[in-house]
Amino acid sequence: MKGTDVTALGELLIDFIQNDESRQGNPIFEANPGGAPCNVLAMLAGLGHRVSFVGKVGKDSFGSWLKDVIGDVGICTDHLYMDDKVHTTLAMVHTFSDGDRDFSFYRNPGADMMLTEEEVPEEIIRDSKIFHFGTLSMTHETVRKATQKAIRIAKEAGALISFDPNLRPPLWETLEDARAQVIYGLGQCDILKISDNEIQWLSGKEDFTKRSGVGE
Repeated sequence: MKGTDVTALGELLIDFIQNDESRQGNPIFEANPGGAPCNVLAMLAGLGHRVSFVGKVGKDSFGSWLKDVIGDVGICTDHLYMDDKVHTTLAMVHTFSDGDRDFSFYRNPGADMMLTEEEVPEEIIRDSKIFHFGTLSMTHETVRKATQKAIRIAKEAGALISFDPNLRPPLWETLEDARAQVIYGLGQCDILKISDNEIQWLSGKEDFTKRSGVGE
């Protein structure tokens, strides 16, 4: 029997979210723990599942805080690495009146991009029932290779593969690069977590019921 329900690999970062204005009318941003893979794990941990995270933050105050936060909610941090040369990734999040959001990333580079193939923990991945990943760990070659290695290990061990496209256009050189990695993810996964706007972007269609031909 496998000892971990879900292991996720990817980004862990700080979301600075505007939630007020100062007396001078300046926007006030609140630092929040962020990163889609850890959001999934936090919810699963709250439901009593055994979960583990693989990723990298900076060896800075933000990175230390993030490690404490996810550990406190029940996520195993044994394979959260801390980079002493590259800072924790930051995102500025602006929320519009309709609830939509705009992201501005400070990630050139960011620590989450620095995860290497050598740092992929084969044992914990083999001991997991489900392996989860997204495309933010596919934007650059080093972390992409690490992600692909983790997927191969998970498949060899018989784990289910879960994938979240999590499209963030500013983080890609081109949207064609993003499309190629999303299609790769679709070809690997057993479980897909995708939003309506990502379906529209990928298929080029507004009607979700029509056959898109994506990946054919």
